[in-house]
Amino acid sequence: MKLGVKKLSSAVRLALSLGAVIAVGVSGTALAQDSGAQDQSTQDQQPNQKAPTTLQTIVVTGSNIRRVDLETSNPVVVIDRAAILATGKLTLGDLVQQLPAMTGGAVNPQVNNGGGTGSSSINLRGLGSRRTLILVDGRRLLSKDPNAVPVDAIERIEVLPNGASATYGSDAIGGVVNFILRKDYQGATFTANVGESDRGDGDQSGYSFTFGQTSDKGSIMAGVNYNKQDGVLSAARGFAKDALTLSGSQVVIGGSSSTPVGRIQLPVSMQGAFGCSNVSLNPGGNSQVVTTANYHCYGNADKYNYAAINLIMTPQERTGGFINGSYNLGEHVSAYLEAIYQKTSASFQLAPAVYGTDTTGASLDMNNAFNPFGVPFGTTGNQFRSRLTSNGPRMAGIGRTDAQINTGFRGDFTVFDKNWTWDVGFNYGHQSIVTTTGGLVDQGALYTGASTLNADGTASCPPGVSTVACQFNPFDMTAPGTVAAIKAANVTAPSNNFVIQKTWHAGINGEVFSLPAGAVQLAVGAEYRKDYQHATPAPQLQIDNSTGTCVLGSQCLTAVQGGYNTKDVYAEAFIPVLSDLPGVKSLNVTVGDRYSRIQGFGSTNNMKVALEWRPIDDLLLRGSMEEVFRAPSLTELFTAGSDAPLIHSDPCDGYTGAPAGSPLAQACQFVPTDGSFRDVAVATQTQASTVVQGARVAGFPVKPEHGKTFDLGLVYSPSYVSGLSTSIDFWHVNLNDTITNVGLQSLLNLCAAGSTQYCQYIHRNPNPGANQGQLLQSTVEPFGNLGSVSTGGVDWSANYKLPQFSFGQFSMGINATYLKYFNQQTAPGVAGNVTYHDAGHLLPFGSAQASACPDAVGVCLFPRWRGQGFVDWQMGGWNASWRMRYIGRFQNGGPAFTLQDTLPNGENGSVLKYGATVYNDVSVGYNIALLNTRVDFGVNNVFDKQPPMLYANNTLNANSDPSDFDFMGRYYYARVTVKF
Repeated sequence: MKLGVKKLSSAVRLALSLGAVIAVGVSGTALAQDSGAQDQSTQDQQPNQKAPTTLQTIVVTGSNIRRVDLETSNPVVVIDRAAILATGKLTLGDLVQQLPAMTGGAVNPQVNNGGGTGSSSINLRGLGSRRTLILVDGRRLLSKDPNAVPVDAIERIEVLPNGASATYGSDAIGGVVNFILRKDYQGATFTANVGESDRGDGDQSGYSFTFGQTSDKGSIMAGVNYNKQDGVLSAARGFAKDALTLSGSQVVIGGSSSTPVGRIQLPVSMQGAFGCSNVSLNPGGNSQVVTTANYHCYGNADKYNYAAINLIMTPQERTGGFINGSYNLGEHVSAYLEAIYQKTSASFQLAPAVYGTDTTGASLDMNNAFNPFGVPFGTTGNQFRSRLTSNGPRMAGIGRTDAQINTGFRGDFTVFDKNWTWDVGFNYGHQSIVTTTGGLVDQGALYTGASTLNADGTASCPPGVSTVACQFNPFDMTAPGTVAAIKAANVTAPSNNFVIQKTWHAGINGEVFSLPAGAVQLAVGAEYRKDYQHATPAPQLQIDNSTGTCVLGSQCLTAVQGGYNTKDVYAEAFIPVLSDLPGVKSLNVTVGDRYSRIQGFGSTNNMKVALEWRPIDDLLLRGSMEEVFRAPSLTELFTAGSDAPLIHSDPCDGYTGAPAGSPLAQACQFVPTDGSFRDVAVATQTQASTVVQGARVAGFPVKPEHGKTFDLGLVYSPSYVSGLSTSIDFWHVNLNDTITNVGLQSLLNLCAAGSTQYCQYIHRNPNPGANQGQLLQSTVEPFGNLGSVSTGGVDWSANYKLPQFSFGQFSMGINATYLKYFNQQTAPGVAGNVTYHDAGHLLPFGSAQASACPDAVGVCLFPRWRGQGFVDWQMGGWNASWRMRYIGRFQNGGPAFTLQDTLPNGENGSVLKYGATVYNDVSVGYNIALLNTRVDFGVNNVFDKQPPMLYANNTLNANSDPSDFDFMGRYYYARVTVKF
């Protein structure tokens, strides 16, 4: 649907004239709202339903113990349903990514290059989505994609920004996000959403229908949903329409040296006539005559401006449903079923395919009719780069299905007057992804062998070569024959990938015995989990590991499959030590332990200790220590495909030799020793070409990572200020043997510094000549255990519900995180170990620091401060809300010749400093009680705040950071909800 600004304004005026629309704030520690505010779920109960007369025990995220208390030793952040609806977000990923505890880069719909799959990742504490565990009602979500969970199915979101491996096992290092499903729903609700930016693009629309029934025999709730987000080209925004490279103090429009006018390496005999080593074709020039009238020296102005063809918002379309129910088989036993299904269609779009000797493995015979340079081009000859612009942009359509089913039996029993509950079940997750790649060219169908030039300018080729393919001229991309050959070689290639996870789980929870301070509680259980992945690329995309290339030249993949199983047993005990004593209202201790055996990786034992002390009713002091671990993911073990990294330095530049067998000699194998060597990718600040390989594929030894997390904090709710609550937590995470993709920059640096196990993956051109020693496309970036990470900071929140006034009820809150340090060590205990201090810094694409960036989104940002704030107002059926998001100051670069210098403009010692960014969102709404209808209207990014300019030489998408900053600008949305 296309909704113009005028139409949207008219719709808003009409809605307001009917008495419409709401607002709700995003929240702080308990981002919760009053029950009478926006959340219509308060109407979901039958009028004659009575409130419970006894306190109900629940399991709070981070523990297996059932308790009455909501505030425990776990610093859980809660986003209630009202806050979810108030944002106007159609997917949960966009909402959770805005929490202050999220940092360090993440995938979302704004990520085009490196994203575009319709998924969003969650990155707690900057440790990456693989170190953040995603749960649905306490059970693992296979996809780890919050967008795969329907918004209508969720009652609240509980976020634990602390490690929890003793409770949940592998992956829970940065923390846990638990999506709690709605239950005991009665009635039916229909909701419709629309929205678009004030520039008239980025349309979104969504519909959902939810119904439920509850009786003495059980309950059932189900729903269906649909939402769509239109894509937006980078050309539609001034900050993104050009690939802007910062060189010194100059900003150059361009971007890629793979340009349609070519970057052609001249034979030495021709370089004197031009005064340079690389040339490009002049507009309208005759490529067959190598003179200054037809060619000129290649320069920055010749770089290809790829930006406008890219996307700042990737298109997505989702259809799904859910069902959540239980049936009482008896007084003490019930069967349950929780199922979620989501079908997603998404796509991304990149600049036209590249073509060249060092980018796609192309070659050109010296006797080809269209080769006027008299030398061969290829691995053993001269080099050239070009771009197949006549074939249009590269693109991929992704069709993805996610299914998650958790089913089983639960019940309770009594032993010696002690109540126990139990749960036995099976959790099954399945994800299937079909990727259809277009805009690529079968290089085998572009003839570059020997041929004869005819008098009319056409070529004649040997028998068996088609006439169309024979006319391909790699030095003139606009020639009719070249265009026809490229069009004829266009290929669409489908690839398939599916992942399966099966978990059998059993647990029991209850009172063991009583102490003077209360009952000792125990939870024990076991899990058996099997993970499996199978990837099958199209034959034309199958990579040749010896060359790093495939038939279609780019986006190459490898057919891989594999899996492993994990066996866990756990126990957790809650011990009330003291209560109702002077200075000790209560003192509780929680201890837990989990033993895990992982197929192929041995076993691990992880424990936790947590303390809660209430000296008075108003004050809770808490602290916890937990051992954490993570086994390699299937992706880290079995992935394989092409990559295009950017590097800022090569330790072999200016190489004059080193002792045989020394680390530097191994890093610089085949590099000339006369000091003349310059890495082309570094000198031109263009992307290199490599192969990414999982640890098993690369044959690189890998083991689980392990560490510890600590938290010390307090919660204060003064009885003399009704409605006020505040909390502060000091946290720390230390992680060793971190599993990461060893990027090209780190690969070079580590090998040269003494970590020689990485040297085997560096492949350089052995052939004498101008390109000897240059990095080959077959260079491998393996996954492995690389270094350690230590990070820590402070979380602070405050919420205050003001007294009721005649002009309405106000509530306000703030939630903030201060990142004190985020330190990476590349190889602790090994010669050449380097420590990077990342807090307060941008880690540019291609930098060694960014090599450990967990989600590989092209940029990594660690501002010191992040925060959220809200002010809500409610009066009668009206609500209004203001929400703020704060991203603090940061810098790119550092003092000259220090480890923190990431060369933001190519010059050593340069520092780019950026101020804070603040986004403001407002919403207003009204309940039309007579019609059982609610109408909402909101504006996100009210002041149209533009993202900071980071430049294309520091980031992979739109000159900025799509993980942290808003690319769409001011955005309007409206929603109508009807209750039946």
